[in-house]
Amino acid sequence: MAVAGLLMLLDDIAALLDDVALMTKTAAGKSTAILDDVAAQTKVAMQKTAGVLGDDLALNAEKVTGVSANRELPVVWAVAKGSLKNKAYLVPAAMLISAFAPWLIIPLLMVGGAFLCFEGVEKILELFRKRQQHGAKQVVAESVEAAQIGVAPSSVRAAHEKQLDPAQYEKEKIAGAVRTDFILSAEIMAIALGTVASKPLWEQFTVLVAVALAITVFVYGLVAGIVRMDDVGGWLMAKKSAALQAIGRGTIAFTPWLMRGLSVVGTAAMFMVGGSLLVHGMAPIEHWVQAVIAPVGGIAAALGAVLVHVLVGAVIGAAVVVCVELWHKLRPAKTGH
Repeated sequence: MAVAGLLMLLDDIAALLDDVALMTKTAAGKSTAILDDVAAQTKVAMQKTAGVLGDDLALNAEKVTGVSANRELPVVWAVAKGSLKNKAYLVPAAMLISAFAPWLIIPLLMVGGAFLCFEGVEKILELFRKRQQHGAKQVVAESVEAAQIGVAPSSVRAAHEKQLDPAQYEKEKIAGAVRTDFILSAEIMAIALGTVASKPLWEQFTVLVAVALAITVFVYGLVAGIVRMDDVGGWLMAKKSAALQAIGRGTIAFTPWLMRGLSVVGTAAMFMVGGSLLVHGMAPIEHWVQAVIAPVGGIAAALGAVLVHVLVGAVIGAAVVVCVELWHKLRPAKTGH
């Protein structure tokens, strides 16, 4: 009897182990399926945000140019950390807004779009101001000052430039890049959230975190590579191979043109992204674009939509600039009473 009881116990244990193995296999299969689903949703979200990624890359690369060569990578790293902080706020905020106040998403994105367009107009105006300030009057002033102290005008110009505080300039660059990144990241999170809106909350959160991390690594990894292209060129020129040396010289010669191009593209992207956010919230214009421009199809339709976005962005940006200027003019008078 004791032997029979032992055999029955062993049989029960074996059956239990089989059940555990089966349940473990089933759970593992479900986990794999869930992970596959999350990966698929993340891939879809990344694909839908690809259009914004190009603008994000151009804007951020343009934003971190202009600092000294030995500070380029630290500045990129500082902006990347700021971008991660932005997304740490945006991911839970996006989920909360989507769950409790989804009607807020479009107005908030429109505010962000208006700010981007405002920055774009300010950038263009700043360029004109600089040209006016550093035009003929400055050349004459430098020549007079140089004649008085007996040095070359270029020496006077260098002395004036040294008066700028590099640390403060760097901080302003980083702050401006992080502000711009916040708006672009908000749009990316909104697009990504739209792809998983019907999924469970934990899956939405996982996809948004995956998209946020992937985009940050991708964008700022490329930005770091772009701003250090001249170093890559120098490294290639030091090689023995004539072909590599030629590539290195070409890279060094191409880098300044790339930086100038990114500056133009980055400014244009402010109007394209900002304008698209604004148009998306303006039903009449959005419907007109869909009814008149979209049916044309192909590249013409895409360019036409972009042109509408840029024009709307430029108009709204200019209006915001005027309002801000009026506010600054009226505020002292108001506080004086």
